Amino acid sequence: MEAKAKMKAPASLATLSAHLGLSAAAISRVLNGAPAAKSIPEATQERIFAAARQFNYRPNVLARSLQRGRSMTIGVLVPEISDGYATEVLAGVEKGLLHAGYTFFLISHHHRAELVERAEVMLEERSVDGIIAIDTALPVKTHLPTITVSCPGQQEGITNIVLNHKRGAELAIDYLAGLDHRRMAFIKGQDFSSDTEPRWQAIRHALRKSKLTCDLDLVAQLVGDAPSHEPGYFATQQLLASNKTFTALFAFNDISAIGAIRALREVGLRVPQDVSVVGFDDVQSAAFQNPALTTVRQPLRTMGTLAAETVVRQIGVSGKHVAAKQVVIDPEFVVRESTGPAPKTR
Repeated sequence: MEAKAKMKAPASLATLSAHLGLSAAAISRVLNGAPAAKSIPEATQERIFAAARQFNYRPNVLARSLQRGRSMTIGVLVPEISDGYATEVLAGVEKGLLHAGYTFFLISHHHRAELVERAEVMLEERSVDGIIAIDTALPVKTHLPTITVSCPGQQEGITNIVLNHKRGAELAIDYLAGLDHRRMAFIKGQDFSSDTEPRWQAIRHALRKSKLTCDLDLVAQLVGDAPSHEPGYFATQQLLASNKTFTALFAFNDISAIGAIRALREVGLRVPQDVSVVGFDDVQSAAFQNPALTTVRQPLRTMGTLAAETVVRQIGVSGKHVAAKQVVIDPEFVVRESTGPAPKTR
């Protein structure tokens, strides 16, 4: 006698139809979650799911895709995968696509133009139904429905989801100014990031609005594409080397802000008693730092989910012209332990 019974071979839709005495079309609608299934009584739907489990039924995804003329996959382009911006957006993309019955191919390109161009070709060869590009400059306009998140420029037929950087900068600068910070240092993003220039211009606008000046000796820039805390750490060392006093530091993102806190502590400066530190993004680990990080919160997962929903909707109107559109999302400001009143003396 065999130790284990062999697993039943998957049944066909015809087998379920004969067993239940229902049409194959009705069974298919229920198992595939089609809108028309709502008209089928709940008790009948439960019978269908129970029979599918009993007979080990698995839908033929390939056949269904060929019938629809779609692969039910989306190509997603990201700079890299790490504890930061892209990963949070990607989590929202995944949620939105899974809800719509889609899966996705993921390609990271590390901001290399040749890899981005090659990736677009690879995705088209794999018959994806659409593309979502996160912080990615697209050199080629694809014929596929395409949604971009925080991407530079605006191409015909592409919806770009962007943050209201002006609002984010005002929230941070106004808060710091309200705590009597007048000497602020800044860490700009890398040259290749699509958020660097709009965010920096937004900061300069917020400073002028608050009647504050910007000392260029207190502005450093992230260098390199390492998805770690090191670029922020080295940028802060550069600021400290200027030997100019500052009581607050506004970093390009949370990852660089965490590196900045390490550099400040190494020279004996306390956060926030001596220097307040503000980040940007509100990644998951921001609230669990020591001290917990005050930051401008981007609704990253919401932006990702919106991108997924939008590309699926555009796939549904395939063949029709889609006008270019920019969707602007407002940030929030989250106050935690890394900020406090400006010190009277150093």
